[in-house]
Amino acid sequence: MIRSVTKIVTVTALAAGVLAANPAYAASNPYTPERVCGAGFTKVKDGTRPLKSGSDTFGHVYLMYNRSTGYNCVVTIKDAFYRTATRTVATLTVKGGKKYTDVGNFKYYAGPVKVRARGKCVSYWGETRDTRLDFAEATGGRKAFGNCG
Repeated sequence: MIRSVTKIVTVTALAAGVLAANPAYAASNPYTPERVCGAGFTKVKDGTRPLKSGSDTFGHVYLMYNRSTGYNCVVTIKDAFYRTATRTVATLTVKGGKKYTDVGNFKYYAGPVKVRARGKCVSYWGETRDTRLDFAEATGGRKAFGNCG
């Protein structure tokens, strides 16, 4: 009986050590671009960009497309400082048209920003901030127009 308890304690301690030491098992933002944009949206080629502040990455901005509806969707998902409301931005611009933006103090993501743009070129952009330094902003996206489909 004592031998079985020792084995269980040892295996549990080893498993906890492996999980704590492996970043792949670290907690992460529960939201994905597919979940935020909804059914039918898929990532487009060149549709994922990191939000960088120097060498640090605070999240990613995603461009998604729904072939059946012709809508684009942009969402900025935080990889750092999530669960804390910080200024976060998702922007989608249609060439020759308007710029659409969702901006606010969000815990997990900004967006979705959805615009019908079948046959038109788009650009996308995202931003978020470090909770420790309000002026440390991470940005990323593609300012040049592309994905003209």
